[in-house]
Amino acid sequence: MKKIKELYHSFSPQFWLVIVFEFFERGSYYGMMSILSVYMTDILGFSKESVGIIKSVIQPLLYFLPILAGSIADRLGYRKTLMIAFGLLGTGYFLTSQMTTYSAVFISLVIMGLGAGTFKPLISGTIAKLTNEKNSTFGFGIFYWSINFGAFLFPLVLVPILKGIAWELVIVAAALGTGLMIIPTFFFYKEPIDKKQIQGKFFESLKDIFLKIYQVATNWRFILFIFIYSWFWILYFQMFDSVLWYVKTFVDASALDNAVNSVLPINWKFDVEHITVINALTIIVLQLFVSKFVERFKAFPTIIAGLVFATIGMAILSISHSIWILLLGIITFSFGEMVAHPKYISYLGTIAPEDKKATYMGFGFLYGVFGSAIGGVFGAWLYVRLIDNPMIMFIKTQLNNIQTKGTINELIVIATNNGIDKSLILEQAHTNQFWLIFAFIGIFAIISLLLYQKFIGSSKH
Repeated sequence: MKKIKELYHSFSPQFWLVIVFEFFERGSYYGMMSILSVYMTDILGFSKESVGIIKSVIQPLLYFLPILAGSIADRLGYRKTLMIAFGLLGTGYFLTSQMTTYSAVFISLVIMGLGAGTFKPLISGTIAKLTNEKNSTFGFGIFYWSINFGAFLFPLVLVPILKGIAWELVIVAAALGTGLMIIPTFFFYKEPIDKKQIQGKFFESLKDIFLKIYQVATNWRFILFIFIYSWFWILYFQMFDSVLWYVKTFVDASALDNAVNSVLPINWKFDVEHITVINALTIIVLQLFVSKFVERFKAFPTIIAGLVFATIGMAILSISHSIWILLLGIITFSFGEMVAHPKYISYLGTIAPEDKKATYMGFGFLYGVFGSAIGGVFGAWLYVRLIDNPMIMFIKTQLNNIQTKGTINELIVIATNNGIDKSLILEQAHTNQFWLIFAFIGIFAIISLLLYQKFIGSSKH
């Protein structure tokens, strides 16, 4: 206990300031993302396919831009770049909350994505400069914990309250949670880079970045591993799209609500935003224990084990629409994620060239570019064809093909008001096939990685 207190006191006020920044930025992001897909389909009336396109553009920005932003911050200065990031975030979120047309929402979210992608490397870069060999591990542990705490607390507490008043208020809160961070940045954030190192030469910086991109892109062995691993992340990104639509339409959470409310003196109700809460809480509770346990094992077998758990988690969702099955599936998937991903970073180091490890490791995030770019579009397309369309066809047939417009949830209401049993409508959807397809994608990733390791990969891990 004394050692932990000493470690806490070893961090400067500047360190705790950027931890607060990370908490509010991630809380704002996950708060919005916990309801965004449902907001765009059910409130704004966008098609699921069009939402998938938005997600497949916005999310890759968050994984690709850090390469550019980190290098630019080294030239322009962290403080100035951080203020730009918060400005873009606040503006992007606020515009998203006010816009109702597809193109306007799309552009607004791109602005938000530019801000989030710019912000991403600045906090970790600041922490790296504010810590030393003695407290670096603990410092980054606090950093990762703050990410998950924000992802846990905002959707659990703030989102349900604001959504109960008006859905767009969730996004307004995200705008305030990020935009207002410009104030403490301006008054309290101190530049962690020596002023002599801030050169401000953008073109030299960009030239160096694209040279590194070329070096990595031409190493097919390295890129192939990341691409295969990214198939697992196609599953992960369903948590922000397909899973939310599925919960909204199919899952009756009254059993969980009653269980929680019988223990706690509150009137709690499970809803789509709590999917993020389940994932974050699982990581908060188990990550330290899991990390400690798997550190004794080699990286590659651990990655495979993690992917097996995640794939099982996705397959569990196909069993039934029960809230308890949903919880079991999400928790199992999250467990697999926390087992696999830390070891993924370790394994990258074994296949990166010895003289360019730092450069190559910086590109390890490409799994998110591939996974989110494919996952958003594919998940939405598959959901419409296997789940929405069969129900829509059934409703139209039962109502003698009368003109019906609206979201699938609105059509279900119309149908039930006309005497059609809701359970009959839901039975038309092929939800089990839908989740099993993603489980097979997980199996494909596992087999592909095993083949990669056998014929191409490193024998060290």
